[in-house]
Amino acid sequence: MSGEHKTVIQGTASKYVKLNVGGSLHYTTIGTLTKHDNMLRAMFSGRMEVLTDSEGWILIDRCGKHFGTILNFLRDGSVSLPDSRRELQELLVEAKYYLAQTIIPLVEAALQKKKEDLDPVCRVPLITSRKEEQLLISSSIKPVVKLSCNRHNNKYSYTSNSDDNLLRNLELFDKLSLRFNGRVLFLKDVIGSTEEICNWFYYGHGSKIAEVCCTSIVYGTDKKHTKVEFPEARIYEETLNVLLYENRDNGPDAELMKATRGSSGKGCQSDEEDERERRYEHGDRLRRK
Repeated sequence: MSGEHKTVIQGTASKYVKLNVGGSLHYTTIGTLTKHDNMLRAMFSGRMEVLTDSEGWILIDRCGKHFGTILNFLRDGSVSLPDSRRELQELLVEAKYYLAQTIIPLVEAALQKKKEDLDPVCRVPLITSRKEEQLLISSSIKPVVKLSCNRHNNKYSYTSNSDDNLLRNLELFDKLSLRFNGRVLFLKDVIGSTEEICNWFYYGHGSKIAEVCCTSIVYGTDKKHTKVEFPEARIYEETLNVLLYENRDNGPDAELMKATRGSSGKGCQSDEEDERERRYEHGDRLRRK
């Protein structure tokens, strides 16, 4: 552009200079620009040429959005940093360009704090497939508690307290996942990978060690009903038992492991309940004839 030329800036610390940083205009002293050891000191201490226009503005081909923040830090030794993570990242890029080593650690620390603030305290994976579930359980270094909650699997009507008990199971799961999130991997199955409506599963060292079923079939005068229960004490007990499997290297005491395997592999319905259901279905067929 006509009128632009290169020159070497010289003068005392109190001499004012005009800066045009990507269209953002600033007015400051040579003393401020050379206060810290960075690229600006090299530019304004007479060691290198700078580009100026016909009006005497020194041209710097950078985005001027955050130059004022860097300039204020050079003036005062401290500055208010942006709240936005994106703006902090932009400021860090500019600070590194100007080799402003004194402000770079402050921006990096602010970014790290933003990252920590954004990270959730507790993560609960939602199961999307049986394969994903098996991979999570087998690869986890922590014991695993899984809640299977699949209300749509039911083919019977619910008893009066079932909805409340279903919500109590979900609330307890949330509380336990917050309480033990650093020690236990909590999983939630809401896609129906099992046939049960509300079931708790407990895994240690990749194997199932216990199961708590919260549903049962009850018989009315003319039809079956699904009853959802809330065995709170049993759920707490099995959750504490699964903590015995925290150490994958040494493992828990063999006697303790044996004691906690009593409920492993048991389904929701007992043999007696199965027999009652068969009798009910047989009677139902006879009534239809």
